[in-house]
This record gives sequence, C-alpha cells and structure tokens, in this order.
Amino acid sequence: MDASLQPRTAAPWFGQPRGLVVLFLTEAWEKFSFYGMKALLIYYMIRHLNFQQADASTIYGAYTAGVYLTPIFGGYIADRWLGRRRAILIGGSLMALGHFTLAFESAFFPALLLIALGNGLFLPNLPSQVGDLYDEKDPRRGGAYNVYYAGVNLGGMLAPLVCGTLGELYGWHVGFGAAGIGMCVGLVIYMMGSRHLPQDRPRSAEPAAAMPAGQGGGSFLPLLLVALAVVVFRSAYEQSGNTLAVWVQAGVDRSVWGLTMPMTWVQSLNSLFVLLLTPFVIGSWRRAAERGRELSALAKMATGAAGVALSYLALSLLVASQGSTPVSMLWVVAFFVLYTLGELYILPVGLGLFARLAPRGMGATVIAAWFLASFGGNFLAGLVGRAWEPLGPAGFFAALAGIAGIAAAALFALRPLLRRVERQPA
Repeated sequence: MDASLQPRTAAPWFGQPRGLVVLFLTEAWEKFSFYGMKALLIYYMIRHLNFQQADASTIYGAYTAGVYLTPIFGGYIADRWLGRRRAILIGGSLMALGHFTLAFESAFFPALLLIALGNGLFLPNLPSQVGDLYDEKDPRRGGAYNVYYAGVNLGGMLAPLVCGTLGELYGWHVGFGAAGIGMCVGLVIYMMGSRHLPQDRPRSAEPAAAMPAGQGGGSFLPLLLVALAVVVFRSAYEQSGNTLAVWVQAGVDRSVWGLTMPMTWVQSLNSLFVLLLTPFVIGSWRRAAERGRELSALAKMATGAAGVALSYLALSLLVASQGSTPVSMLWVVAFFVLYTLGELYILPVGLGLFARLAPRGMGATVIAAWFLASFGGNFLAGLVGRAWEPLGPAGFFAALAGIAGIAAAALFALRPLLRRVERQPA
C-alpha cells in the first residue's frame, strides 16, 4: 500500500489494523439495517399488503436484485467523482431515509427505490477499503475479507431477532424503523473512526503503466465467466429469505420448550453459523496452506456451491419423507449448518478474488461488478420463486439442488482459465 494512503493510526486492535475494526462495525450495523428490513419484507407483502405469493416473490427478487445493480453506478461515481467516504455517507443516509419511509404504505415502492439507490453508493465502497489497510505482502491480508464477512453476518444475525421481533409483535413499521436506526448507528461509527481508514487514492496517482501483471484487461474475461456461474448459484442460494421463509411459516414446527419461535428468527441461523464456522474454515485453510495443499479460489467456490446443492437436496428428501407433517426445527438447523458452510467457501472467496484482480484506481468499480452477479442472481431467484406453488416444497428444493449443482460444475470447469491469474500475488 502507498505510504501516503496509510491511516494515521497504525496501532492494531485484535491483531488487525484499527481500520478493519471500524469497517467491521460499520458493515455490521449496515447489514443490521438491510437484513432487518429484508427479514420482514416477504411477510409484510403477503400478510399486510395482501400480495399473492408468486407476485411477492417476484417483487422480493426484483428489489434484492436492484440493491446489487445500483453499486455498478455507485462504484463508478465514487471512483471518478465523489470518493469513497462521501459516497458511503450519502448512500447510508439515503438508505436510512428509505427505511423510515416504509412507515407509509403508499410510499412502499419509492422507499424500496431509496434503499436501492443508497445501497448503490454504500455497498461497493466500504469493502473496497479493506485491501488498502494492508501492504501487499502482509500475511493478514488473505483472511481480511473473511473477518469483514463476519461483520456482515453479525448484523445479519441480530437483525431478524430485533427487527423481526418488533415487526411481528408491535407492527411491521416498528421493525422497519429499527432498521433505519441501525443504519444511522453505522454512519456514526464510520465518521468517528474515519481517521483509522485509508485515504481515497487520487486518480492521477495511478497511471496504467503502474498496474501489476495480471491486473489488466486480461483478468476481466475470467471474472465475467465466474460472475455468470455465480448468477446461477445465487438464484438458488437467495431463496433463504424468499420461498424458504414462506415454507418456514407453515412447514416447520417452530415450538421450543412450549413456546413458538417467531418465524423471522429462523433467518438469523445463517448469519449465526457464519460467525461460528468462520474461524474453523479460516483455520483449516491456513493449515492446508502451510502444507502446500490449499485449494485455489475457484476450487473453494465450486466446493461451496456443491455444499449448498447438497443442503437443498437433503431438505428435499426430508420434506418428501415427512409428507404433510411439519419438519422439526432441528432439521432446519442442520440444513443451515451445511448451507452456511457452503456459503463460506464461495461468497467471501469470490469477493476477495474480484478485489485482488481489480486494476489500481478501479477497486470500487470491480467490486461493484461482483455485486452485478448478485443482481442477476437475485433477479433470477425472484423468477425461480414463482415455481414454488406449482412444484411444491419437495420438488422445488430438488430443483434448487440441481441449479446449485450446475453452478458448482461450471466453477470447477473454469479453474484452468483462471489458473495463471490465481498465481499472481495477493
């Protein structure tokens, strides 16, 4: 990292640069906001706005797709004009406003638009600062995105417990309001910790001749193909807050010690297991690297997609064997363990891969391109969700297993194409 860009305070916290802790906490609160609203959205549309399931799933998919499309433009605007810090502050403010606007039923769609636009400025610019906290040869750099990803899931775990409970017990708008407050807390943390973050890199300081080998246009074709495979994967993966949430309401026995668990709480399981499993996953990768046997990025991603496929296949077989009897929560917990383990092998690894191959001065833009794959996958997931009622739970989960399996095969097949780029230093 250029010395002129280093944060003024270099003393580490928990063995990591202080800036990573600031970014971790900012992201945790932003995701508390995002997932708090998302935990309520499908139920709000079906139970309060009286949308049909197929229409609600399509709208859900279009919205979650939109929040990953706008970062393409937000990343470019930040790289060219605003700078990352101003983009984050403006974007976060728009997102908070959007959450508060959900209090008005007539403003439902404008509120979703505000959140999507704000997210476009916020989403690509926060993680693009992670790499600039480290020197290129810093051994901590490789696992930094997994640490950052834990922040994503800390907010994702707490959001359904807080916003979901408030929404179910005291009204949907109370839950949406709590999500907006969470976004405001994240912005305050970011502003207070800004002295620990790297400075925005001036465009004039990054001539094309300074780009390291492997970081030019030659890396874009492999990344494009990887992104297309991720689109297919996410069309299955993103059903956890959509059709899977619909199934949880009626198809799962949520009674625990004589009490019925709120349906939104189930959406905390994924993030909970991300937090619990991340240290073990990183540790296993470190031990494999010490023995010279660590998998390549694409091999990890293919393994992750296969794990998600296996989780859906097991769920399909379980539902088929149960018939009309509600499934025990213990089986849902087991599903999320396998589902999350697969996720850890593909999503943070893919984010780190795109960040590493970004040309200098285009960090936010290239990371936004990673989120473009999320846009395609979420939009496709909304359309796939329309098959929920025609196929029924067992058939639908089997179809999701097939979709994730196809993505796994595609990622595995792309390994030779990316092998030369993978050998470049992180």
